[in-house]
Amino acid sequence: MKEGYVVKNTKDLKLSSSDLEMINKLTRRNFEENEVYTFNVVLCDNEIDREHERFTDEALDKLAKLFVGKTGILDHNPTSGNQTARIYKCYTEFVKGKFNKLKMPYKRLVAKAYMPKSEKNENIILEIDSGIKKEVSVGCSVERKICSICSQNVNEAKCAHKKGRRYKIENTYKTCHYILDDPNDAYEWSFVAVPAQREAGVIKAFLPTATKGGEKNMEEVIKSLSSGQAVTLNEQEALKIHDLIKNLKEKAEIGNYYKEELKSEVVRLSSLVQPEVSTELMKSITNKFSIEELKAFKKCFQSKISKSFPIKPQFVTEKSEEETLKNVEFKI
Repeated sequence: MKEGYVVKNTKDLKLSSSDLEMINKLTRRNFEENEVYTFNVVLCDNEIDREHERFTDEALDKLAKLFVGKTGILDHNPTSGNQTARIYKCYTEFVKGKFNKLKMPYKRLVAKAYMPKSEKNENIILEIDSGIKKEVSVGCSVERKICSICSQNVNEAKCAHKKGRRYKIENTYKTCHYILDDPNDAYEWSFVAVPAQREAGVIKAFLPTATKGGEKNMEEVIKSLSSGQAVTLNEQEALKIHDLIKNLKEKAEIGNYYKEELKSEVVRLSSLVQPEVSTELMKSITNKFSIEELKAFKKCFQSKISKSFPIKPQFVTEKSEEETLKNVEFKI
């Protein structure tokens, strides 16, 4: 699971002095207990999720260190106006008596977050307390994404297996999933609204490869799309993909126009060089040509025409026979 949820505390616990001290390490001035609102949130766990991926226990332990100080935003939209909270403490824990789908002890990553009590945050605090703002998902990157069937690190090279498909291994069918290990960065965590995970029911924004600042590299997104992997984009990334597609469409239109012009020119030149070939036949043939082939035929036809019909300046006058024979008798 790369998604989680805000934990509903059964008791209204007083903020400890150690918690307040950790919060004040992240603030510009010291805050008092009555100035901050705190809550606990489960960020992710070691369960196989709907995208058929799971974190290792070691990855969760490393993420516990990486997520300290990371900001919480809304819908993975990385703008300063969307910042809502910040994590001041993070730890992992086993849930007694609970196991994941692989019959392994269930382990989860829990964070403590805070936000200042202010007029701006009143509605968000109310939505958290009322359970409206509950689901969250994380944005991070990992060095190793291991296929559960062949143990290949698919971040380095693709394997023949597909997530979610069943494969027969030693007379037993196993569903392929990716094991996420060795995280190298944690970008942010976000309140989300669209369910996608069975237990937590949220949309995911796990970033397999990202550029500085937490946004996916577009080349990696395209590679994931072509390999059939599930990809979730935030608003800015979706806009970039939209702009890329729009730009490609414009270039395709220009390319199509250029190709049609080339085809028309080749057909025209063909009628001059080889009039015995019908125009309709030539049109049919050029429809199968690539741009490079059309350019080659155009160059060939132009060369033949220049030899058959040499270019003559328009205003050059023909020499008369008298001028041609003039002074001939003096030539030796």
